[in-house]
Amino acid sequence: MKNLMTKLYVVSILLALPMAVFAQGKVSGKLVDADTKEPLIGAAIFLESDNGVGTITSLDGTFALNLENGAYTLVLSYLGYVEQTKAIRVDGDLKLGTIKLESSSVGLNEVAVIASVAVDRKTPVALSTLSPQVIEEKLGTQEFPEILKSTPSVYATKDGGGFGDGRINVRGFDSPNVAVMINGIPVNGMENGRVYWSNWAGLADVTRSMQVQRGLGASKVAVPSIGGSINILTKTTDATKGGSIATSVGNDGYKKVSFNVSTGLNEKGWAMTLLGAKTTGDGYIQGTEFEGYSYFLNVAKRINDNHQLSFTAFGAKQWHYQRSRFDKLSIMDWETKKDKYKYNGTYGFGVNGVRKSSAKNFYHKPQFSLNHYWNINEKSSWSTSLYGSVGNGGGHSARGDNRSWLYGTDDTYRTLDGYKDYAAIQKVNAENPDGATSIISISNNSHRWAGAISTYNTRVNSIDFYGGIDFRYYEGDHNNEIEDLLGGAFFIDPYRARVAHKKNDLSFTQKELLHGDKIYRDYVGHVMWSGTFAQAEYNKGRLAAFLSGALSNTTYWRVDNMYYAENEKKSDKIDFIGFSVKGGANYNLTDIHNVFANIGYFSRAPIFDDVFLSSNNSNSMNDGAENEKIFSTEVGYGLRTAQVHANLNLYRTEWRDKSFTDAIDSQDPDLGRVNAQGVNALHQGIELDLKYKPTKNLEITAMGSYGDWQWVDDVEAFMMDRDGNLVNRDKEIVTDPNEAEKVLLNIGDVHIGDAAQTTAALGVNYNFLDGFKVGIDYNYYDRLFADYGNIDDLEGEDTWQVPSANVFDANASYRFKFGSFDASLFGKVSNLFDAVYITDAESGSNDTWKDAYVFYGFGRTWSVSLKLNF
Repeated sequence: MKNLMTKLYVVSILLALPMAVFAQGKVSGKLVDADTKEPLIGAAIFLESDNGVGTITSLDGTFALNLENGAYTLVLSYLGYVEQTKAIRVDGDLKLGTIKLESSSVGLNEVAVIASVAVDRKTPVALSTLSPQVIEEKLGTQEFPEILKSTPSVYATKDGGGFGDGRINVRGFDSPNVAVMINGIPVNGMENGRVYWSNWAGLADVTRSMQVQRGLGASKVAVPSIGGSINILTKTTDATKGGSIATSVGNDGYKKVSFNVSTGLNEKGWAMTLLGAKTTGDGYIQGTEFEGYSYFLNVAKRINDNHQLSFTAFGAKQWHYQRSRFDKLSIMDWETKKDKYKYNGTYGFGVNGVRKSSAKNFYHKPQFSLNHYWNINEKSSWSTSLYGSVGNGGGHSARGDNRSWLYGTDDTYRTLDGYKDYAAIQKVNAENPDGATSIISISNNSHRWAGAISTYNTRVNSIDFYGGIDFRYYEGDHNNEIEDLLGGAFFIDPYRARVAHKKNDLSFTQKELLHGDKIYRDYVGHVMWSGTFAQAEYNKGRLAAFLSGALSNTTYWRVDNMYYAENEKKSDKIDFIGFSVKGGANYNLTDIHNVFANIGYFSRAPIFDDVFLSSNNSNSMNDGAENEKIFSTEVGYGLRTAQVHANLNLYRTEWRDKSFTDAIDSQDPDLGRVNAQGVNALHQGIELDLKYKPTKNLEITAMGSYGDWQWVDDVEAFMMDRDGNLVNRDKEIVTDPNEAEKVLLNIGDVHIGDAAQTTAALGVNYNFLDGFKVGIDYNYYDRLFADYGNIDDLEGEDTWQVPSANVFDANASYRFKFGSFDASLFGKVSNLFDAVYITDAESGSNDTWKDAYVFYGFGRTWSVSLKLNF
């Protein structure tokens, strides 16, 4: 018995030895942003001695790593944050608690206050936020707004396909109704509300965070957006010394080189970051070569603990050939083209093989801002941003009685291989004793824009109060000048004859014009905006609620330098008082579940182009223009666990008294225009987005949205000629509205076109521990109704519905050591399976596929990038 007990004792000792030798403990913790306390999702935690041993934070920022007992140095890393090392000793389970990572950018938190960045489970709005890591891995050569295409109710396309020509719709609202802000500064055009992404071609290189707030949004400034807002935070100044160099190549001659260098924050509180890039390519679409130079500079000075100054300058000087909106073709016409969907109808050559095109854009719009941040005390602060931009550039446009010869859809002069035959047009113009009847002009559009946003906030008990001012002044100089007579000896501007009643001068209307002479238009549009806003937020326990209001005055006037005598060239000023009231609340039912609701009412000024009936050549005002009214409500539910993030939103937005002035037929502006007031629309729908992380390395994302966007009522509209004059049935100009011809626009219950009303997406991303990551994304688009081509032909029926589309993208990234450098290699393939699908459509007179004009999406494209950090 004694021997048996001895043997059992020895065996137990032997069994315990490997357990002692290989004893393990679980190291756990949570990573959060040091300023916002938001969890950092997908951050890397690994051993300094072996970065193949590690893990990734879950959706709530938590992590767990099993290690053998012993001493280690743990590395905590996340793009955009200062890397942190932590010496630990494992002897059983080790809980590190909440670990705060500091932003790698100086002053980013202060910028976020000006930009009204929403906070998850607190701000009661529907939102989606993209990190710089996602942009870096998934953008590739796509247009910048396309990075948002997997966001609910967002529809983004390349439009004509030129460099920077992309467009975006949110909840069925186009660019003028989606507020885009960069570091809290609005960038929508002051005259038409549009955003031209080619002006911001280098934005992807400097974006620190991109947040889409659908619906009312959290913006405190007096910028009432209807569809939503896109808040882009750029880099500020890197807190640590270093930089990077990068190079990219892609399909169709795409090349990009860039550099980034930072001094870091020195002992005297100074820091500077500088970035530059050059991008060139031939373009996926035939004849869409481009070249762009982008730059970014930020200089920060931390005066003391209470005051900080930051100066930022960035821009992108670029030129690119393009396809215009007149270059859409019918589906059958596309099939006859040698280059199929890559075909560019304006691409061609003139005499002696000189490259010609009637569609080219060039622009440079640097933006400057000086920000001052003042921490008054523990409860109060004051942030002020002074900004300005100076834009210069324009684009080619066709002019003359036979300008349609230069359109992509016109085959009057075309070579056997399908190119536009500019040489033949030059010959016809040269032989015409009356001068050229089709020329290329430059539509010059320069502007000067200055503004100020100042926000004071303080905390009283559980209430945060924000208040401030929003001031902007803008003047846009617009003129056309002759760029190319295309062989003609001179040019007689037909527009001067059409508006001769404004300036009784025969020499003016019959003048033989040469290269550089101004034609068609020469005016300056002025916009003055002044606003004030206030917001109160209640935050206590599980409840967060807010109530805000804004009041603004918008003043418009124009100065015409072509068609009016000196003492008459300045129009009257017209003012529109606008206001907004909105409120909402978020309640965290538990640590997992939350619900929110918001409601708002806006009254906003109509855009400049709807106030002046023909803003290009007339001071005549639209007497019927009035404020547009928007009433919006939304409810939402959120689910948050370590493995699952989910959001469900229902929204309803009524848009009433929309000003509406448009061409009767967009393919033929000579047919005239309509001017309607009281146009109403209803946008409502449901949205679901989901993020699931079943293991530390696998992440699955999904979203689906279903919209029902319709015009509500039929309306009567006045008929105008193309110059904005009211006309009667015989197209004669009248001054009495009672004598003007009216048409009934049968638009009631017609679905609004131009954006897919049903979208869905599914993404799978797998992160290997050795720094290798792969992802595949699927996007589905359906119920895309063609935009109307001839509004007079809608007749109460929907336009043609574009076939649904299924598109797959793939991406891969590898982060590794290259000598002393931290290196990153990125690969991106868009439209992996080369799907053929329609992205943009304009309805024909019969609302069928046979007479619709369309653009197709790009086929398979690719890019590869290498980045070295030092």
